Amino acid sequence: MKRSARLVLLAAVLIAVVLWLTACAPGDATESPGYVSGDGTVTEWAVAERGEPVDLAGTSFEGEAVDVADYRGQVVLINTWYASCPPCRAEAPDLVALDAREDVQVLGINSRDDAETALAFDRTFSVEYPSIEDDDGQAIARLQGLVAINAVPTSLILDTEGRVAARVIGRVEPSTLQALVDGAAS
Repeated sequence: MKRSARLVLLAAVLIAVVLWLTACAPGDATESPGYVSGDGTVTEWAVAERGEPVDLAGTSFEGEAVDVADYRGQVVLINTWYASCPPCRAEAPDLVALDAREDVQVLGINSRDDAETALAFDRTFSVEYPSIEDDDGQAIARLQGLVAINAVPTSLILDTEGRVAARVIGRVEPSTLQALVDGAAS
């Protein structure tokens, strides 16, 4: 077989493989297997309807104790995430900026990643707030009824007394995030 014929055959095979892979691939990253995102639905609770303070504690990926009760007096945003989640990556800079406020504490919950992967995400996005390593699912289980377990990211905004003031299932737009946090602070 001549060299030019081999190159044509190789090119045809490569094109066929690319077309086959493209046909099998999801339309976008949010349709990939194992990934379920929320639709950005926001739920807010009036002060009289907020219930009891959230009881949530665990260990960070750095091995330190994390307890939401330590942040009473501040608004707390609890965010479920994992490193390869596209909307989690997109909203990370907004959460970092929010965490820089003195009256707000962001806490993450990650049920999927190992410590190395989670800490690499933190370095990539300059995340300084702690995330609970939830490989056993206990942290998410404590939030049962407040968080759609399969939707990542999900954010809970706790008022200064530690009660759920709002929930967003899916990526939080920065303006919505600011309004919810400001509303929980008052």
